[in-house]
Amino acid sequence: MMNRRQLLSLACVPAATLAAQRKLADVRPNALELIVVRATKRTSWFFVRIKTNKGLSGLGECSDSLGQKIDDASLARLRSSLESYFADIKDQPLSIESYRSRARARAKTGGHLEGTAFSAIEQAQWDLLGKALGAPVYQLVGGAIRTELPVYANINRATTIRTPDGFAANAQKAVEGGFRAIKAAPFDGFPKIGSAPAEQVVKATDLGIACIQAMRKAIGPEIRLMIDVHSNFDVKLAIEVAKRLEPENLGWYEEPVAPTKLEETRAIRKGIKQPMAGGEILFGVEGFAGLCRTKALEIIMPDVKHCGGILEGRNISALADLEGVKVAPHNPSGPVATAASAQCCATIPNFDILE
Repeated sequence: MMNRRQLLSLACVPAATLAAQRKLADVRPNALELIVVRATKRTSWFFVRIKTNKGLSGLGECSDSLGQKIDDASLARLRSSLESYFADIKDQPLSIESYRSRARARAKTGGHLEGTAFSAIEQAQWDLLGKALGAPVYQLVGGAIRTELPVYANINRATTIRTPDGFAANAQKAVEGGFRAIKAAPFDGFPKIGSAPAEQVVKATDLGIACIQAMRKAIGPEIRLMIDVHSNFDVKLAIEVAKRLEPENLGWYEEPVAPTKLEETRAIRKGIKQPMAGGEILFGVEGFAGLCRTKALEIIMPDVKHCGGILEGRNISALADLEGVKVAPHNPSGPVATAASAQCCATIPNFDILE
């Protein structure tokens, strides 16, 4: 038994928590920096660094926001977009929900570049929060339910010799490096269906299938092999190719058509045996809602760089969990997005594997 005063004393905020809140209130972002790193001939990484009045800095990543063409004009557009979102938090106390309430609607309707810029600023704020409070981000968003994450090697950009032997050699190299799962996109550069001559489509189809068969032969039956089609097919060809690939026991068949084509995606899933995955450039819970609720995909692939950031990634994963859909975050990225993805994945009950 206890009296009212004793009961209320149990609900008092500990002094340490009050001190942390006061400390956090004093941390205010005051400067933004865009860092461009040329990683390979095909890949550039874009990092955002937000500095504060207390000497702390937080990192986010907005790679793949500009596609392959990177020039002064496109970089100026990216800087302008980042600066517009940074203006929503400059000289303000750190509050990610306040940032989302002010800026999310603009990102949702602004297209890929806007969504990616919004996401980078969000990631950097989480980094600042963790540093200011002396806690890992996964602890701040609910706590870890795993301490190790399975990952797969995306060998696609590294495979410059786009032949069966070239794909097989890189797949084998990844396995020798310790990976137990591999992904490639041997249908890149596929002729446009509906306008390209039929013989070109047949030739490209046969080449892609031969590359997949060569990879499977090189790595053996125990390694998980995933194939990304990058939305190059239509429904008919997607089903035909999937049936031809059944002996290769694919881990998943990714985006044979664009994930925004919900009915076409559902039609393909109903017509094939392989698990389907997709959603790498979609923004927000709204972007994934139809795919999850109709179970058009077995696996969704939100990307912290594009989907709205770490908190949005968690919200998307919660929606997927309600529908029995797994989450394998898209992440052909630099080290900052990989670190942010790892913080998010540590907390997701329906997590599958990280790129």
